Amino acid sequence: MSRLNEFGQPIGDALPDGWTPPPLPSRMTLAGRVVKIVPMDAEAHGAALYEAFKLDETDAGWTYMANGPYSCLADFMTWLKTAAVATDPMLFSFLNAQSGQPVGYGALMRIDARMACIEVGNLRMSPLQQRTPMSTEAIHLLADYAFKLGYRRFEWKCDSLNAPSRTAAERLGFTYEGTFRNAMHYKGRSRDTAWFSITEDEWPAIREAQQAWLAPDNFDQNGIQKQRLAELIQQARG
Repeated sequence: MSRLNEFGQPIGDALPDGWTPPPLPSRMTLAGRVVKIVPMDAEAHGAALYEAFKLDETDAGWTYMANGPYSCLADFMTWLKTAAVATDPMLFSFLNAQSGQPVGYGALMRIDARMACIEVGNLRMSPLQQRTPMSTEAIHLLADYAFKLGYRRFEWKCDSLNAPSRTAAERLGFTYEGTFRNAMHYKGRSRDTAWFSITEDEWPAIREAQQAWLAPDNFDQNGIQKQRLAELIQQARG
């Protein structure tokens, strides 16, 4: 039930006493069981990332990215060297925690510390990371980092026609909030943007479910999941 002000109008919940905006994110390192997140280093990671993305022989993975595809390493490096030093989006490399091999990248972006909102985006995961626990753990680590800093809202946005991205957001526990029509344009075409979010009050249950899914005992000897993440999130939410 909404609170009412002195005029009888409904108003939102009060912020906790002493609440202050969270700090800006830093170029930190986050270590998980299967993936490690490190600040993007174009020279150290660029060539390996380019080779990992080439495993997608059709280049379909670049369709919904604002950049790419790239016909040669030099072109990719030109983009990456600029992207790696930006502060928003703040780009990170995803490494296989066991081998140290770069397998993808993503960013914290549209950072609004004053309103305590932050977005995960610019996600480009190679076939080495796609459909593996590394992809789930990468988002889990970034979300947990943001909420521990004090952010109240963790966003995911994508082209409304990008079905795999929409499915991934919902699987991870993000809530669909609506579509902004003609929100932007890229690569000579218009984009309607689908918005998803996790809020701070939802995160504890989602965090618990993601951790349960990522646990080694949730996978059999062949690496096949025993329980689906969507089921675990539903259970955690009660």
